[in-house]
Amino acid sequence: MELSDANLQTLTEYLKKTLDPDPAIRRPVYSLTAEKFLESVEGSQNYPLLLLTLLEKSQENVIKVCASVTFKNYIKRNWRIVEDEPNKICESDRIAIKANIVPLMLSSPEQIQKQLSDAISIIGREDFPQKWPDLLTEMVNRFQSGDFHVINGVLRTAHSLFKRYRHEFKSNELWTEIKLVLDAFALPLTNLFKATIELCSTHANDASALKVLFSSLILIAKLFYSLNFQDLPEFFEDNMETWMTNFHSLLTLDNKLLQTDDEEEAGLLELLKSQICDNAALYAQKYDEEFQPYLPRFVTAIWNLLVTTGQEVKYDLLVSNAIQFLASVCERPHYKHLFEDQNTLTSICEKVVVPNMEFRAADEEAFEDNSEEYIRRDLEGSDIDTRRRAACDLVRGLCKFFEGPVTGIFSGYVNSMLQEYAKNPSVNWKHKDAAIYLVTSLASKAQTQKHGITQANELVNLTEFFVNHIQPDLKSATVNEFPVLKADGIKYIMIFRNQVPKEQLLVSIPLLINHLQAESIVVHTYAAHALERLFTMRGTNNATLITAAEMAPFVEVLLTNLFKALTLPGSSENEYIMKAIMRSFSLLQESIIPYIPSVITQLTQKLLAVSKNPSKPHFNHYMFESICLSIRITCKANPEAVGSFEEALFLVFTEILQNDVQEFIPYVFQVMSLLLEMHKNEIPSSYMALFPHLLQPVLWERTGNIPPLVRLLQAYLERGASTIASAAADKIPGLLGVFQKLIASKANDHQGFYLLNSIIEHMPPESVDQYRKQIFILLFQRLQNSKTTKFIKSFLVFINLYCVRYGALALQEIFDSIQPKMFGMVLEKIIIPEIQKVSGQVEKKICAVGITKILTECPPMMDTEYTKLWIPLLQALIGLFELPEDDTIPDEEHFIDIEDTPGYQTAFSQLAFAGKKEHDPVGQMVNNPRIHLAQSLHKLSTACPGRVLSMLSTSLNAEALQYLQGYLQAASVSLL
Repeated sequence: MELSDANLQTLTEYLKKTLDPDPAIRRPVYSLTAEKFLESVEGSQNYPLLLLTLLEKSQENVIKVCASVTFKNYIKRNWRIVEDEPNKICESDRIAIKANIVPLMLSSPEQIQKQLSDAISIIGREDFPQKWPDLLTEMVNRFQSGDFHVINGVLRTAHSLFKRYRHEFKSNELWTEIKLVLDAFALPLTNLFKATIELCSTHANDASALKVLFSSLILIAKLFYSLNFQDLPEFFEDNMETWMTNFHSLLTLDNKLLQTDDEEEAGLLELLKSQICDNAALYAQKYDEEFQPYLPRFVTAIWNLLVTTGQEVKYDLLVSNAIQFLASVCERPHYKHLFEDQNTLTSICEKVVVPNMEFRAADEEAFEDNSEEYIRRDLEGSDIDTRRRAACDLVRGLCKFFEGPVTGIFSGYVNSMLQEYAKNPSVNWKHKDAAIYLVTSLASKAQTQKHGITQANELVNLTEFFVNHIQPDLKSATVNEFPVLKADGIKYIMIFRNQVPKEQLLVSIPLLINHLQAESIVVHTYAAHALERLFTMRGTNNATLITAAEMAPFVEVLLTNLFKALTLPGSSENEYIMKAIMRSFSLLQESIIPYIPSVITQLTQKLLAVSKNPSKPHFNHYMFESICLSIRITCKANPEAVGSFEEALFLVFTEILQNDVQEFIPYVFQVMSLLLEMHKNEIPSSYMALFPHLLQPVLWERTGNIPPLVRLLQAYLERGASTIASAAADKIPGLLGVFQKLIASKANDHQGFYLLNSIIEHMPPESVDQYRKQIFILLFQRLQNSKTTKFIKSFLVFINLYCVRYGALALQEIFDSIQPKMFGMVLEKIIIPEIQKVSGQVEKKICAVGITKILTECPPMMDTEYTKLWIPLLQALIGLFELPEDDTIPDEEHFIDIEDTPGYQTAFSQLAFAGKKEHDPVGQMVNNPRIHLAQSLHKLSTACPGRVLSMLSTSLNAEALQYLQGYLQAASVSLL
């Protein structure tokens, strides 16, 4: 694409269309419009530069913004260079982008600046510092401009670039990069910090100037956190006085001009103080010795902040960060003395913990009107800390050293709150809510998502509280009364499921099933989640704690209420309900068979509905898992039922494939594999009609499709290789073309071998005869170009499987037909030195049987120049049996994790319940490979008496010989 006005005009038109609310214009199925057009030109040279030109020169603001978002997403998808894949952005475009993006970002309005700043950080993540050494200098130089619009642009970019230091693993590479950043950035940042503080004093009465300056201070404080996270840099230790004194004075600052009337949205002052609390907590936790001189004044300032800050939502982040600071301090042994006094503890409990446990009007509003966000915060512990969670953490922290006194103080509060509730439940229900929350935070010492509370405070009687205060709420006749207390009760069961006795859990199950009918989204979601968690609990012998027999009386009502819950307003794609459906199927197994016709109809209707616009990945995943479980459970009892599942599902599957619903296609392939594997020895015509389409290159372009497509092709080969050979022989080159594409990629070569192994194992030999030599040549070319441990392991399994299938002589002949004496080279250079790397029981067994065949069924091994390799090969085989696996990987081999590539590529999600049974191709032929070796050697020694024994006695090392004698004894044979 040339940088011409005509192309700029075309691009403008298509960008406008992507904003069209009509999906037929935005995302058409057949015509090349809008999104499809942009996709088609994405790979063209100059495309990104055209976007940058548009966002700089376009007269329409909406086009500028659209171009900036499109550019950022383009960078996100394409900037990373993935090994074995073509470079999606040409080098000249990369150079031009890096040369122009920083000045363009700094001169753009804030809305566009944010998009370009994100793009810079994506590029920086790949290229900085090695391929973009002047980025830092360019940014730091802009600090001198004095223009805070420019300075804030630099700070915002630096923040998005450096914030990854907060969660990167320690490595020499990381230290080098941080040191480089500190050398260039720490001093200018500190000078900017001091200058900005001074400007705040100068402009103390100018509201608009203060807003810009405080935006800078927030970004500076965030950068301080990122640069100090991994370790305490020497520069910041030397300048701690400057930073901490100013942070402290900002914490205590109160400027009327910065206060906002908005009760919901945090203002600049609150955001800055929140970040300073975070910074102080970081130093208190990680660098307590160096921070000790400053700690008491921060404790005082933050304490004063807590007792003077109101209950409005806008202060939530500030209050929760301030409480988290106290929580992190009170857990440290050498700050213990600050909290020892009983009056201090009482004061913290009374003034900080209890007020922040209260259920406020804003929480009630979220509970009713924004339930998804409420659940995310309350159940999953989202990134956004709530006041309640921070207060719980503080209680947990205080209990570390003062469990007795703290439990005593709070028990009094709990009792008085419950008494208040009892006086007038309909008015005072919030008192009981706070009491339950207090008990929960007091009792829980350690918690995991998987097991709930794993360590509890022995001073709290959890079962007694459950029976007296939780169960009565759940047993009440109306499920819609006091929804917050119902949700609290259900959450209590969920959290303390390991502490409450099993009989109480069994009493709770019908109550939870009943609450699936509650109108409140939070209540029926919690009920579904609690059931799902209870069904995963393990008892003795790792069996489920709650058995299918114990659930028998509730099967019908459970399934009915779960599917009904999906029809309740706001829960049509509720992932917790769908996960509970999946878990119920898994637990109940054949008990669900009578309900399958109704269940599969409802699941299929739901699949059709959500395929129009897939937006909830977890819901979709559990839905497909539930479909797989329905198939597995039913077909296990009645294999013929597979036809009725195909009838129910194939119409929807066809629609998904025709409309190219990318998110669902990998799932569809997995379910189809499962269905096809249920057929015994033939492939139905409906599958054969689809077979040619599965080989289309476009399907294999998406990494998420590769594992399930390979699995599906394996199912075709296992069930109908002879049908393919007779009715679709013209498709065999296409099948091998797929193998060729996969084998060329380091990320997917193992998938290529899975496919190749199935071809070798199942296809009639004559159908692949003409291609065999070419297959080996391709493998040797890849070995020459890029020899990785993963490839070698797969290659070893393949050549041994080939040997098992076609015989050792056929293997030797094909190697030597490619190049004379090549068989010997493969034995000497690959099989003997590398066989120890093979992992996996079945893989080792295939290799053992293959090598045994080479040793005992390949005449050239006994009477040509290959004979010298006979003993080393036997030694290697005994090593495979007896020595630990060699799992070393050379330093230079760092495989790309497919899931880690950026962009919007649908990643492959493995369905647990569509899992492929492990298949042992030599299972029927060989049970014990050691015995098989002994028997084969016995047979060989019978054919050429004396030869084998003399080779063994002169050359095999003593330890290996001892093992071999053990095999011969076990097989009750001897060598002649």
